[in-house]
Order: sequence, then C-alpha cells, then structure tokens
Amino acid sequence: MKTINAVHAAPRGHWVGDGFPVRSLFSYDRLGAERISPFLLLDHAGPHHFAPSEQKRGVGVHPHRGFETVTFVHRGEVSHRDSSGGGGTIGPGDVQWMTAGDGILHEEFHSEDFTRQGGDLEMVQLWVNLPARHKTTPATYQNLTRDEIPVVTLPGESGQLRVVAGEYLDARGPARTFTPINAWELALNEDAETTLSLPNGHTSLLVVLDGTLLVQDQEVVRGGSVVELSRDGETLALAANTAARLLVLTGEPIDEPVVGHGPFVMNSEAEIHASIDAFRRGRFGRLST
Repeated sequence: MKTINAVHAAPRGHWVGDGFPVRSLFSYDRLGAERISPFLLLDHAGPHHFAPSEQKRGVGVHPHRGFETVTFVHRGEVSHRDSSGGGGTIGPGDVQWMTAGDGILHEEFHSEDFTRQGGDLEMVQLWVNLPARHKTTPATYQNLTRDEIPVVTLPGESGQLRVVAGEYLDARGPARTFTPINAWELALNEDAETTLSLPNGHTSLLVVLDGTLLVQDQEVVRGGSVVELSRDGETLALAANTAARLLVLTGEPIDEPVVGHGPFVMNSEAEIHASIDAFRRGRFGRLST
C-alpha cells in the first residue's frame, strides 16, 4: 500500500489574465521539482460565474518551452490557438494536450458562445515536464474529445474513472506522452468505497477538486487539497463521505535538473537564457491572424 507523505492545502487564489481565477494546488517551486517529477504545476480555475459579455476574456499570446500543458474542462468552454497550427474549442469532458517542446506561442480565451451567454467556468491545467532529450521536440497539439476518453465503471457502482493518459485495467487513454504517465479523472458517489492499483515506483498525486474523502483509511481530505503519496507501494484506498471529484496522477520520475523561469522550464540557466533569446528573436513561430 502506498503511504501518505503529505497533504497540501490550497494556497490563496489569483487571476490568470481576466478569464481564469485559479488556485495553484501544487507547483515545483513550492514543493520541490524532485518530489513531484514529472509533474510541475497544477492550477484549478473556478468554479466561477461569468456574466454575459461582448468582450472576450482570457489570456493573450504568450510563449512556453520545455514542457507540456494539459487542460481539462469541467464547465464552460475554452478556445485555444497556437503557433504549431493547433487549436479549437473544448467543453465539458474534453482535454487539450499541448507540447511546447522547442517553443510555442498560444492564447486561451473563453469561447465566443460562452462569452456571449455567460455561465460557470471550471477547468484544470496541469504542466508536465519533458526529459532533456525531448525538450527540443517540435511543438504539437492533441485535441482529446469527451467521446475519445474511455470510462471505467468501478466495482459496486462506486463511481467512474476516465482514462485520459496511461491505462487502467483494460482501458487505455488517448493521450500520447513522452514518459510513462497516468492521468485519471475520478468521480465517486456519496458513501462509496473503492481501491485502485497504482504503479510501484511512480510519483503519485491525488488532487481533490471537491468533496470529502478518507484516504488510505487514515486521512480525511477535502476539496482543494493535494495528497502526496509514496512512490513505493501499489494500493490506494478511498472512501467518499460525500460525492467527490478528483484527479489521480502518476508518473515515472525524470531524474534531471529542473530550472524554470516563468513560461520556460529547462535543465540549466544557460538553456533558460537561450529560450528567452529565441523567443525575442521570433523563433517560436507566429499565430495566424
């Protein structure tokens, strides 16, 4: 059985642009890159109600290099464009997986329909590190629609597990990853109990989005918390006091230095300086008008 190393409460929230009120539930600069590798950061945006508007809200064009961003939409709609030619609008149940690689520019806004109509927005954005040998890979974009993501019904109708990346039992997620990663979205019913099998040796994080859970028969965890589990062991026991939604993230650690500066995550200060220079010289491409 995996043991609980730590439980991290959510810090105070902040805004990203004018469209995403977020809480950074974990980050490599706060917890330590080695502890959470291959993961870097996770922002939980909302739930937040937006009034109808004619003015689009979100984040304008900005760069990334050396890692991947994974966006899970739970409510509302988000539109994305990037310099690799990727883009589109994703809604509830959809996921976009963007590989910044050697450099990308992108923007993220509420969709036109959601902007005009208003409503509740909730999404999660995860940053996943790339190993040194793949940090110069060409930028790419994966659009993973709700219908593509397999759903596993848990025993005793305790809930459902969606496999976005990796595999669970006989279900394999559609996301292509550079290192072994599992990203599962889990919905548990009230008073449900379930036991999951996680890979031995993987960094393992449990991100509780809402609800209250008993984890490993010992720790009560509430929405907005992250449970950091041991790499050793394979069993995760959950008991839901209320209906609960959570992310289960596991990944093979990347045993390499991590040096970050804003939107760039590389292996050395020299590579950070080179990334800034490449961005300033326009080497990350451009967005079509």
